[in-house]
Amino acid sequence: MALAAKTHLAQRILEMEESATIKMAQMARDLAAEGHEVISLSLGEPDFDTPDYIKKAAKKALDDGYTKYTPVPGLVELRKAIQTKFKRDNGLEFDLSQIVVSNGAKQSIANICMSLLDEGDEVAILAPYWVSYSEIVKVAGGVPVLVSAGIEQDYKVTADQVRDALTERTRILLFSSPCNPTGSVYTKPELQAIADVIAERDDIYIISDEIYEYINFTDEHVSIGSFENVKDRTVTVNGFSKGFAMTGWRLGYIGAPQWIASACAKIQGQFTSGATAFGQMAGAHALTSDMTPTHEMKTAFLQRRDMMIEELSKISGMKVNKPQGAFYIFPDISAYFGKKAGDFAINDADDFCEYLLKEAHVAVVTGSAFGAPECFRISYAASETELREAVKRIAAAVERLG
Repeated sequence: MALAAKTHLAQRILEMEESATIKMAQMARDLAAEGHEVISLSLGEPDFDTPDYIKKAAKKALDDGYTKYTPVPGLVELRKAIQTKFKRDNGLEFDLSQIVVSNGAKQSIANICMSLLDEGDEVAILAPYWVSYSEIVKVAGGVPVLVSAGIEQDYKVTADQVRDALTERTRILLFSSPCNPTGSVYTKPELQAIADVIAERDDIYIISDEIYEYINFTDEHVSIGSFENVKDRTVTVNGFSKGFAMTGWRLGYIGAPQWIASACAKIQGQFTSGATAFGQMAGAHALTSDMTPTHEMKTAFLQRRDMMIEELSKISGMKVNKPQGAFYIFPDISAYFGKKAGDFAINDADDFCEYLLKEAHVAVVTGSAFGAPECFRISYAASETELREAVKRIAAAVERLG
C-alpha cells in the first residue's frame, strides 16, 4: 500500500495573509448564495463597463491576428502610447526600453520588489496602504515598515515622519496617490518635501503607485518622479483597471530607470512573459483616444463621494474626512469599540465589519488590512441606489450598538 502524500506548504505561504478585500468579497458571495440580499462595497472595482471604444479595439486586434506571444516588456504599440501618456500627463520622459507592461499593476509592484530587495531590506510603506503591499514585500524577502497617519492628518504622512522611519536597511519608499484605501491625494508641496528627504540618500528608491490617477478630484495629479532630485530613482506604476474600468483585462505598466526596467523584464520573463496581445492593443487605443468616458466616470464618482460623505456624517460616532481621489471612504470607527449588540461585541474594526455583514448584509473591509485598525473601507463604486440603501442599513446596525 502506498503511503499517503505528506503535505508541506512553504513557510512563505504559511506566513502570507490572504487578501482582505478578496476574502470579504467571497464571504459576501457566500451569504448571497444563502438567499440574502447583500450589498457588496468591498472590492475596488468600478461598476462601469469598459468603454465601447476600448472593447472594439480589442475585437479589431483579435481580427488582425494579435493572438500570439508578445515581447516580455510589452508591444511597441502600447509602450509608445504609454511613453506619450507619461510625457503628456505626468511630465515624465522615458525611452521605450524603460517601460515594462505587466499583467496588472500588482505584478508590476511585485517585479520591482523582487528586483530591488535582498533578505532583510526594509520598505517604508506610507499607511494606510493597499493590502497587498506588505505581503508582496515579505515574499520578496523585505521587511515592511509602516509610516502611519490618521484621519486628523487626512491620512497623509509628513516628510518628517518619513525621515524618522528611515534606517540604514531602508531600500524602498512605497505609496499610492490618490491612495487606496483612503482616497487621500498628496499635494505638490507635500510630495516635494518627501522627495527632498529621499534625495538625501543615494540608496533608497521610490515606488509611486498612481493607478487612481484619473480619479482625482483636485486640480492636478502630481507624479513624484517628475521632481529633478528623485527622477532617477523613482519607479512610476500605473495601469488601466481603475481609470478605464478594465479590472479584468489585467494590464499594468511601469516607467523606471533603465537598470530597474531591465531587471523587471528579466523576472517577468521567467514568471508570466508578456501580457495578452489583444489587450495591449486595446490599452494603446485607450491612452491615445478621446477620454470622455473616463472623465464621465470621475464625475459620477465625485457625485457619489459627496453623497456618501453627507449621509455617513449623519451617523453618530462615525468620523469621516473628505477624500480627494479614488472611490473610497475610510471612516474612523473607534468610537464603537467596546460596544455590543446582543451577544455580538465590537472590539475592533474586524468585528465591526463582520457585524455589518451578518446583521446589515453590507460587505466592507476592515481597516486593519490597510494598516489602520481603527477604520474600515467603503468602496462607492456602486449605484447610488445601492449606496443609499447600504448607508441606511449601516446606520440602523450602528444604532443597535449599546
